[in-house]
Amino acid sequence: MSAKILIIDDEPDMLIMLEMIITDKTPHQVVTTTNPLELPELLAQENFNLVITDLKMPAMDGIEVIDTVKNHDPEIPVVVITAFGTLESAEEAVHRGAYDFITKPFRKEQILVAIERALEWQRITRENRELRDRMQSEKTAAKTFRSPGD
Repeated sequence: MSAKILIIDDEPDMLIMLEMIITDKTPHQVVTTTNPLELPELLAQENFNLVITDLKMPAMDGIEVIDTVKNHDPEIPVVVITAFGTLESAEEAVHRGAYDFITKPFRKEQILVAIERALEWQRITRENRELRDRMQSEKTAAKTFRSPGD
């Protein structure tokens, strides 16, 4: 299954490298930006399955990216990549809803595994929501169709 991945990083070289890794090894489509302030517009224009973001960026940091993505759609996983990985920053990112936290430098396999795990989490989360919604609809329909003597 092909997914659409948004990558946000203020370093163009990192965007190029991540896009190459992902498009060479997976069927996923990649959209990149060096400007995190474009995030709301990008989310409104396209349906992304995953967002990968740097933590430290000017104008909007990775924590604000997580908040913006989660406010738009809580089921979009966010993977944070940073060279400034501390236990505190990882805890903050996960507390805000990040799916994973990867420190630079990372191995290609590490990012690819994180992407596949995040996409699988999203698939299961959406499937569970759809099943819950269907069960709730069936309960409501069953109550509606009961005869008064039941």
